[in-house]
Amino acid sequence: MRIDLNSDLGESFGRWELGDDRALLSVVTSANVACGFHAGDPSVLRRTTADAKERNVAVGAHVGYRDLAGFGRRFVDVPPADLTNDVVYQLGALAAFTRLADDRIRYVKPHGALYNTIVHHEQQAAAVVEAVRAFDPGLPVLGLPGSRFLALAEEAGLRTYREAFADRAYTPEGVLVSRREPGAVLHDPAAIAERCLRIARGLPVEAIDGTEIVIAADSLCVHGDSPGAVEIARAVADRLRSAGVAVAPFTREAPAAPEDA
Repeated sequence: MRIDLNSDLGESFGRWELGDDRALLSVVTSANVACGFHAGDPSVLRRTTADAKERNVAVGAHVGYRDLAGFGRRFVDVPPADLTNDVVYQLGALAAFTRLADDRIRYVKPHGALYNTIVHHEQQAAAVVEAVRAFDPGLPVLGLPGSRFLALAEEAGLRTYREAFADRAYTPEGVLVSRREPGAVLHDPAAIAERCLRIARGLPVEAIDGTEIVIAADSLCVHGDSPGAVEIARAVADRLRSAGVAVAPFTREAPAAPEDA
């Protein structure tokens, strides 16, 4: 049994610092690196990609709306063709810095409001899929199970992976509770770690209303800007490993099973 542990990184901007990227890179196995539209600047992107390469952490492009002021957490009614070009632009920026680090982008994960919008929004989901397909059809995508984004990506021939959120509450329908609602963000590292172990094992977890839901996941996300993010990530990684669950990038092939003697 294995699962990936990812975090949103590279979200500082100029003199404004957010999160402890270096500490998280010592724990997580995949890094969703901001591409300059919702957060991150060129120096931050270069430093983050270099640090990820040094620690053997897979780099994913964390693409979002052009919304620095809102941190990409506000819906933008952008025309689909423009959204496609915005995503391609962001992929190109991050690809330049991964190349300087002697690495490459390993996957694509939308950020914030864009991530939530393309769960149901057909046109915007198709626009993001088209951007990835046009840029590099070999790039896998990471998203919410059951989303239109993953369905359209699969139809387009892209490899798709499912994500669960360690530190976020879910509705009974299996979508994230809005950050504007009480209880949307979880904070207890031990409780979060136990919840993640249940997800990794395919067992039910509690939704915001107390009902039980099953969340299929190839990767678990700890938000880098959450209070106590490093402590949470360490608790999750330690609990998984202590229970015999391997923590490894979903973009890395699992080792082959040994042949019978």
